[in-house]
Amino acid sequence: SPQVSFTLELEFSCSILLDHAEVTLQATSDSTEVTPEDNVVKLSIPIRYEPNLFLSSNTNLHRYEVRPLGTFTHSSGPEFTTTVKVQNLGCYPIQNITLHMALPALGHHQATILSVTHVLAENATCVLQPPDKGTQVVPVPPEDLLHMER
Repeated sequence: SPQVSFTLELEFSCSILLDHAEVTLQATSDSTEVTPEDNVVKLSIPIRYEPNLFLSSNTNLHRYEVRPLGTFTHSSGPEFTTTVKVQNLGCYPIQNITLHMALPALGHHQATILSVTHVLAENATCVLQPPDKGTQVVPVPPEDLLHMER
């Protein structure tokens, strides 16, 4: 028996969100068939909307001082603010977004390079917690700390 294959391309509106689409396909013929009831099929297709997320960050400190090995102190350096923003550029709402950031960074001899002093959040819930025992914090190699862009 002959077969026909085709592709359906559906476009959905941003103003009406659907959780599924129903499609009815029917084949007709001028011939007389014994079982015409199998010429119709109804499909229910679940719809998933693709998110369009944009993640950006900005800091007010763009210059960092890296001292030679053995001369670092345990006093804290300058405080700076880093802003992390998550934006939904798409027209479909997105729920239950979780963003994980691993801090602080450790340097030579497990020296703390970066630590969080306080967190300010807008339209989000932030939880600051120490690393789990199962989480391995990998120190930055000394040769990376000595590298500076000129």
